[in-house]
Amino acid sequence: MIIDTHAYLSRWPFRRLFGDEPAEFLSKMREQGIGQAWVGSFDGLLHRDISAVNARLAADCKGILVPFGTVNPALPDWQEDLRRCREVHRMKGIRLHPNYHGYTLADPRFTELLRVATQTGLIVQLVVTMEDDRTQHPLLQVPNVDLGPLAGIVPTVPGLRLTVHNQRHDVPAKKIAEAGQVWFDFGGVERVRGVANLARQISTERVIFGSHFPLFYVESAIFKMRESGLSAKDTQAIEEANARRLLG
Repeated sequence: MIIDTHAYLSRWPFRRLFGDEPAEFLSKMREQGIGQAWVGSFDGLLHRDISAVNARLAADCKGILVPFGTVNPALPDWQEDLRRCREVHRMKGIRLHPNYHGYTLADPRFTELLRVATQTGLIVQLVVTMEDDRTQHPLLQVPNVDLGPLAGIVPTVPGLRLTVHNQRHDVPAKKIAEAGQVWFDFGGVERVRGVANLARQISTERVIFGSHFPLFYVESAIFKMRESGLSAKDTQAIEEANARRLLG
């Protein structure tokens, strides 16, 4: 079974996608052997009513879908949104989009959010980019998240479980992974045997499967695993076991 740690429900704001209807989404996941999908909401990028976004996401997640709520520390009372993710919606984690929400990782609110989330037992997912800058709407150009401060922040949050998604090949993944409990998916890795190269940098135990569906094709993530040349044991770790350990 594959656990997909990075997928989305609702509608991408700029175009229709195959899979943005729930029936299509579930059909594609099952067709590709995805036994569990950790999903956020596209609405969390631009909507300001985060509480409503997370409530809709929780209501839509049944069966193989595991909701990961949005929290925006640049908005007032984000602590309440985080509390509701854990106590009301019983979510396993939250998903952060600093570049869409207007803060950097050097912002003290980011570190405070990591601390509060960790204290409440939540996994934190950090998304570096949503789409290539060449396809972004001209009125909404969103730069990649600068991960530079992360290696210095991670050791200051004991117990943190952080996953990083859609990072590019030039990200210092090894330095960040060595700083603490940080896992990386390979959604943004496009080079030949990119998954194997990432695993060599940070160890197989720190790589997780993430498709970024429906913005990316699930088949692309499946193919990256197949062409990686990894052993059956390492493949099983990346596709399932590492995510299960993250869930505790």
